[in-house]
Amino acid sequence: QVQLVESGGGLVQPGGSLRLSCAASGFTFSNYNMGWYRQAPGKEREMVATVSTSGRFRNYAGSVKGRFAISRDNTKNTVYLQMNSLKPEDTAVYYCNAQSDTTYWGQGTQVTVSS
Repeated sequence: QVQLVESGGGLVQPGGSLRLSCAASGFTFSNYNMGWYRQAPGKEREMVATVSTSGRFRNYAGSVKGRFAISRDNTKNTVYLQMNSLKPEDTAVYYCNAQSDTTYWGQGTQVTVSS
């Protein structure tokens, strides 16, 4: 059974930091490109960051470049998203994504940036 379980979301003040984790199981993690997406109320889901199977190649949305960092640990079947200098516009549900010949999604974790 495929599972992507996100954790680490919550409420943080502007300028603060959060680290999201996504634990994967039920498929060969190291064969999948991994990514984080987000969806704010009333908006479409958008790509935040992606990382290649080896971790060598990373891609970021322009709005988070320089503030967020994606990484993965293939020994732990986990992908991370370090989020720094958070802004209110980063408020959204963040989803973990695994992509190869098949695509899997996690259930999402809420991130709220507010004073």
